[in-house]
Amino acid sequence: MNHIAADVQRAFEHAGEMTCPLGVDEIVLEKQAADRLLDYVKRRNDQRIVLVCDRNTHRIAGIELEDRLIKGELQAECLIIPENEAGDVVADERSLIHVLVHTKKSTDIMIAVGSGTIHDIVRFAAFQRRLPFISYPTAPSVDGFTSAGAPIILYGTKTTIQTKAPSALFADLDILKAAPQPMVAAGFGDMLGKMTSLADWNISHQLAGEPYSPIGAKLVQEALDACIEHAEDIAMKTETGIRVLMESLIVSGLVMLALDHSRPASGGEHHISHWIEMELMEKKRPQILHGAKVGCAAVLLTDTYRKLIQAEGLNEFSPRQREVIQSAYETLPEGKKLAGWLKSAGGPAYFDEIGVGQDSVKNAFRHAHTLRDRCTGLRLINENKTLVNHGLY
Repeated sequence: MNHIAADVQRAFEHAGEMTCPLGVDEIVLEKQAADRLLDYVKRRNDQRIVLVCDRNTHRIAGIELEDRLIKGELQAECLIIPENEAGDVVADERSLIHVLVHTKKSTDIMIAVGSGTIHDIVRFAAFQRRLPFISYPTAPSVDGFTSAGAPIILYGTKTTIQTKAPSALFADLDILKAAPQPMVAAGFGDMLGKMTSLADWNISHQLAGEPYSPIGAKLVQEALDACIEHAEDIAMKTETGIRVLMESLIVSGLVMLALDHSRPASGGEHHISHWIEMELMEKKRPQILHGAKVGCAAVLLTDTYRKLIQAEGLNEFSPRQREVIQSAYETLPEGKKLAGWLKSAGGPAYFDEIGVGQDSVKNAFRHAHTLRDRCTGLRLINENKTLVNHGLY
């Protein structure tokens, strides 16, 4: 276990909080990480290895990693997941079954070579096959690399299933630095979404009695602050910027893993992102990067939540409820500030910039809260007729 995981574990232990075991043996973030991965699988005595990729990640990293493992006298082969009709690889029944069917019974370990979608597919398949898996990220684009939750599409609905975390993560800084700017910006957007997810988590705890961890919230907040502090480095894809972004994403995933839920990292902004993803799939339209949608949703919700605390319909809540809502949302920055950070990193800030029309956004705003049984500002607004009619969005 490297210092990142050790620091997270110590923080929870020092706070006296009982958490789930992290179970991540190693986290390596450096150049030539493949060498460390080879050493790791040899120590485990894993001989038969399946590398799961899509067409792009196979070209970017899969071919070279497979060759490195074979030269290390291991049996390694790449399994490439085919695209759907829209030209995407998505974590749905089709992709899951493809990986499950084509992973040989003799396999010792799986490697997820890619970003968020590949990891969701592999963690589900590895869980079902009772196999360990290794995370080999190709872009700092999401915070789910070290988590156990697998957001997958089942019967057209985005559903998060708790499965398993990777036994280890090996991230090559050179590969991450070479990632397309939109994917780096997506990772930054996923982190900026913690502004609304942390506020929503506070609301869900105080108004609905949902589990809360002060140290978990603190760790995610510190990871978010580090990204904002290094926004320019992240935008320029310097080694420092990419390292800070990737470490922040890893910490967010580890906190989710320790708590066995995604509340500190996923609130109304993620629900909106998931709803839009489902709509795009239904229309057989190409998918949009998860973090790009989350960033745009966070811009929308920060302004909406700031309006909420001034809305007339807030009077229908009890004095304590009003105080909780005000306290949670009054410190949120204006949406234009988030938009500036996102644009500086080369990402979108508003949904029309990524081809999502106002009707789709409005539909997501009205219905996305139904995807998860969580008390968020999005749910408070949509379950209060006065607030709905107030036209907050």
